[in-house]
Amino acid sequence: MTFPSNSLEQLKHIKHFALDMDGTIYNGSTLFPFTNDFLNYLKHNDIGYSFLTNNPSKSTADYLKHLERMGIPATKEEMYTSAVATINYIKNHHPSIKRLFILGTSSMVKEFEDAGFISTSDNSEDKPDALVVGFDTSLIYSRLCRAAYWAGMQLPYFATNPDWVCPTDQPNILIDCGSICTCIEAASKRKPDVVIGKPDAGMLDGIIQRHHLKPSEIAMVGDRIYTDVQMAKNAGALGVLVLSGEATIADVQESALNPDVVAQDLAELQALIQIARA
Repeated sequence: MTFPSNSLEQLKHIKHFALDMDGTIYNGSTLFPFTNDFLNYLKHNDIGYSFLTNNPSKSTADYLKHLERMGIPATKEEMYTSAVATINYIKNHHPSIKRLFILGTSSMVKEFEDAGFISTSDNSEDKPDALVVGFDTSLIYSRLCRAAYWAGMQLPYFATNPDWVCPTDQPNILIDCGSICTCIEAASKRKPDVVIGKPDAGMLDGIIQRHHLKPSEIAMVGDRIYTDVQMAKNAGALGVLVLSGEATIADVQESALNPDVVAQDLAELQALIQIARA
């Protein structure tokens, strides 16, 4: 583990850990053996935590079921996705927008509909107020074409997250939202107006408001420098990088952005927290 001298003092005062999911608490469908020990340690020491993910392909309810199947009991209040953050952003900044063309999974579409939005069909006559593009693992060519069409028509355009690929424990590359948006940009000459999700500091707003915290009282823990650590820096939170997912120690050495803490995994981070609070 590596950290500047003041990081131990910062860790000592952390009241809440925002935990990335894939690559941090599990890899694909495999739960890391140290995850529940880490969560139980936080609970026993009255330290809060939330699960924070850029992956909007599952709804909050689906993620809770996914966690439960992996042996992690969690509540709705402990789960915050980029889809929820996008919903909150549109409601807070564009309250007149109601009708959306959503390029996303049926689970993601339902999350928006449950929040009061109307999902429009793949039809030029069914004009939306705005376009929302997410990590669509059920991508249909005609809907991709429709999304590019609406982007070209200069409708407000929101992307749920900037990730190029999604981590996986399978021999495959999972094309994520950032790559889909690049496809739309090539066809329509249009980038999203706003990209929600890490590294946008607004991803922490829900946690800050829900738990009445200051950014300096939150540690963002994740396996990516350009999303997890960058968001922590943008928000004024503590940036903790774990090497159990995408990032390697070589990435750390080559990066212009320095994490506040680098740990091999959550087990090593737990040991560091124990040292800080001793």
